[in-house]
Amino acid sequence: MGTALRRPGSADRLDQRAAGKRRRDDAALRSELERLRNAHLYRARRVLDGPQGVRPVIDGRRVLSFCSNDYLGLAAHPALADALREGAGRYGVGSGAAHLITGHGQAHHRLEEDLAAFVGRPRALLFSTGYMANLGVISALCERGEALYADRLNHASLNDGALLAGVRLRRYPHADTAALERMRAGGDAAMLISDGVFSMDGDLAPVPDLASIAETAGARLLVDDAHGLGVIGRAGRGSLDFYRSRGWHDDGSVIVMGTLGKAFGTFGAFVAASEPVIETLIQRARSYIYTTALPPALAHATSAALTLAQREDWRREHLRGLIARLRAGAADLGLPLMASQTPIQPLLAGDAETALAWSRSLEDQGVLVTAIRPPTVPKGAARLRITLSAAHTEQDVDRLLELLRSLPGAGHEPAASAAGLPGPRRGGGA
Repeated sequence: MGTALRRPGSADRLDQRAAGKRRRDDAALRSELERLRNAHLYRARRVLDGPQGVRPVIDGRRVLSFCSNDYLGLAAHPALADALREGAGRYGVGSGAAHLITGHGQAHHRLEEDLAAFVGRPRALLFSTGYMANLGVISALCERGEALYADRLNHASLNDGALLAGVRLRRYPHADTAALERMRAGGDAAMLISDGVFSMDGDLAPVPDLASIAETAGARLLVDDAHGLGVIGRAGRGSLDFYRSRGWHDDGSVIVMGTLGKAFGTFGAFVAASEPVIETLIQRARSYIYTTALPPALAHATSAALTLAQREDWRREHLRGLIARLRAGAADLGLPLMASQTPIQPLLAGDAETALAWSRSLEDQGVLVTAIRPPTVPKGAARLRITLSAAHTEQDVDRLLELLRSLPGAGHEPAASAAGLPGPRRGGGA
């Protein structure tokens, strides 16, 4: 069953004050950091020297990387660099103000129009990040105390948006629409929220079923398609188009959030929806109103990226081939890849210590794959998050498979289920 957000009582407030005092004590912070290290949950940054790519220089060493979200290989594309320089020459560097003051320029406006047409919605609105976009949508469209239903494996920004909006957050089992309907039966619902492609699992949300439930409940549906746009659907139009191409009737009611720093290779985010929704966000979304607009040169470069991503369908075709090659090879080796047909291919390790050991073993041999641990994923579900890019070659995938074969404890008897379609600095990692 889902969990409802509970208002803190006096005992909770005392506990919070005590916790706050501990956080202001450096000795207590050092103790907590040491606890994280001992539990194999400590996070460390790496330093990238040069452009993003599949063979970046990380911490002074060139590696073969399978852990970026640069799915189409556009982050360092010369055409985007040229467009960024052109935009800076035309518009300058910084926007200098919020969108509602004097920061909203022609480059922003044109990109919003292009994005709206791309995803099939009347309007789009630019945000600085996907995190800010999700916070803005939920806080602007939901009232405090209303019920909001969320997939248990949603991105943290969706959960945080619900908590900050003060709604009654109820989380249903992953992709289980039958459970969602039982939880919602007879009750109110202001909004349903879900990833389109789940960032740590790589599977797709059942968007048509969620849209049907939202319609029956009189609720809005927000789909965070950060990892779907550019990658799936016709011309990379994302999760909704993936289902439209298979016969689903999209009536335009689903609110789409997309990011620009993954498949499109730049930075920023947007929300696409009906005219009234977008106008309401302009009036009420605090994460849109009270922040400086994206640099206009970046918006100019993103328009170029959007054109490139749509035109060069070979990138998605090549990516699909790499995904199939990896999954077939993993099945032959009996490796427990999770069910996914997207560039996100998680290899389950179980505990955090094993995931880290696998990641370090690969890194010792020049291949970088991030270990994902709690709280990013549930306890007992630590994994290697393998991500593929259109910039990878078949030889890159074969090299990865060769090294995965030797990971201690990774191999199992070949299992057909591992190849199914989607269903319901060193030592680092998420």
